Amino acid sequence: MGNLQDAQGDMRDGYGYGSIGVFVSGIVWVFSSLIVNYHSSQKGIWTLIIGGMFIFPMAALIGKLMGIKGGHNKNNPLGKLAMEGTIWMIMCIPLAYGLSLIKVEWFFQGMLMIIAGRYLTFASIYGIRLYWVLGTILGLAAYTLFRMEAGGFPSALTGGLIEIIIGIVIYGLYRYDKQKI
Repeated sequence: MGNLQDAQGDMRDGYGYGSIGVFVSGIVWVFSSLIVNYHSSQKGIWTLIIGGMFIFPMAALIGKLMGIKGGHNKNNPLGKLAMEGTIWMIMCIPLAYGLSLIKVEWFFQGMLMIIAGRYLTFASIYGIRLYWVLGTILGLAAYTLFRMEAGGFPSALTGGLIEIIIGIVIYGLYRYDKQKI
């Protein structure tokens, strides 16, 4: 890859600015919140963990159905950054699970903070500052929910709704930019 802008452009084009992944993640969070509400917090936790494993493959499939290629140039160093961020996030899941052993809703608030940090790196990967906004909103939501002593249902639902809304906004930006070309 030539320069940073070329690498970011490759990532943006390959993944629709990451919008589909954000949206699918939001759906997983909302589904997890419903499991918490209608079954149990423990089942909601496992729904988020297991559902989280399917975010990338589902986003890639949906993206392909929408005409997004779902890949990047193998020489793109930002692809490595994305993988490193994913590994870091996975390594933090046991930390969030440990929080749930103290207070179950802390799992969801902890995971919101973890993914908030992950989205901050997406600003560099995709070259889109809106990811700083997403990371900041999720981080503030996690902190606010913690301070309010919110339960698992509102915590997971809040994260899901934020991601769905911002995912739609990012997709709109992607479509707008594609129409200009």
